[in-house]
Amino acid sequence: MINVTNRAAEQLRALVGSSAERGLRIGVSKGGCSGMHYEMSLGEQRPGDVVVEDAGVKLLVDAESAALLRGATLDYNDSLTGAGFQIVNPNAARTCGCGSSFEPTRSA
Repeated sequence: MINVTNRAAEQLRALVGSSAERGLRIGVSKGGCSGMHYEMSLGEQRPGDVVVEDAGVKLLVDAESAALLRGATLDYNDSLTGAGFQIVNPNAARTCGCGSSFEPTRSA
């Protein structure tokens, strides 16, 4: 469902530590300059979550966001202009300049 790059997995392991219960919660909500906005936080699994385990890390995605994130890749960027997790989403018809919001394709 969601792929995780080695850079993202390494950073997430550093944030979560040895907790097998915690993972990166990824969601999509209405908002942002392109219509939909990515939300990310560390947390524990909730009822109804889709759990993705890849590269030794756990991603927690609510059921409504799962369809909009199918086939996406989670990466981590650490550059002079900023550091943070980044989602490369094939379900995005267009994204804003900041990369945190997108307009979904009609099929998503």
